[in-house]
Amino acid sequence: MKKKLLAVVMSMVFVTGMLAGCGSSTKETSTKDTKSTETESKDSYTIGISQFAEHGSLDNCREGFLEGLKEAGIEEGKNLKVNYDNAQADTGTVGTIADSYVSKKVDLICAIATPSAMSAYNAAMSADIPVVYTAVSDPVGAGLAKEDGSNAGNITGSCDLLPVDEQLKMIRKMLPDAKKIGILYTTSEANSVSTIKEYKKVSDKYGFEIVDTGINTLADVDMAAADLVGKVDCICNLTDNTVVQALQTVIEKANSKKIPVFGSEIEQVKAGCVAAMGIDYFELGKNTGAMAAKILKGEATAKDTEYIKTADSALYVNTEAADKIGMELDKDYIADAAETFTEITVE
Repeated sequence: MKKKLLAVVMSMVFVTGMLAGCGSSTKETSTKDTKSTETESKDSYTIGISQFAEHGSLDNCREGFLEGLKEAGIEEGKNLKVNYDNAQADTGTVGTIADSYVSKKVDLICAIATPSAMSAYNAAMSADIPVVYTAVSDPVGAGLAKEDGSNAGNITGSCDLLPVDEQLKMIRKMLPDAKKIGILYTTSEANSVSTIKEYKKVSDKYGFEIVDTGINTLADVDMAAADLVGKVDCICNLTDNTVVQALQTVIEKANSKKIPVFGSEIEQVKAGCVAAMGIDYFELGKNTGAMAAKILKGEATAKDTEYIKTADSALYVNTEAADKIGMELDKDYIADAAETFTEITVE
């Protein structure tokens, strides 16, 4: 009887030991899995890209931004997930896009163009999500930076301030007798408002008068352009997101009066503007992507990263656009162009 009792006790001790051993093993495995997950999350990122409108310069910014991240070792499909949304120039939609990124708790928001940047900053302000913008002409005027050049908060990026002085110098060279330059702009776009102020500030230097016409929506462009071309010697197109979407309408109205339209960047020249002293938006986006990579990796913070204030400009020319209105181009002058296009490309 004693032998049987001893055997039962020994069996219970053995089973208890086995269960304890199993419990210990399960706990260790769980801890190990958790650590593995934490390590993985540090090596991968999720970002939101909010683009205000669909046109060449902003598309180039986005592509350049992703290239800048890639060159820094952060590549979509490998260690980067990208949520991309285009507001199609609707100011209400940019707010919805920004709110969705905040609710998804993305690691960073890339905002392309001023309206997207302003909405992203407001949405992410209390969410501890860094915002990196690009294609913003006046960060201070948009409330994204302070007068002293520092950032307004957990936000930084790149400024596409147009080379206004160089643009006016180019127009004077191409149109020696011109007096009035027409500019269409959207009254709600802070970048356009500040750029027109700059044009008016510099125009006297080259003997020009700026005739500006404000619009509210895309539907206003047709009538506004038709009216403006009858008052000026040429049109100077900004990087105004709404007007750029209707660029072909502006060019059509100007062509009917045989007056040139000058663009602000390479894509506008490809699409039929005669020339531009413009910046390379792909390079601007790439530099911004490199900046964002440092922020994602924890090597820098958005708040303490100085925003990019300038970009090199270059001359772009479209000879077919000039031929359409019978405009003769100075061959010696355009020989120095960074790129000359002999056909009009409309996507």
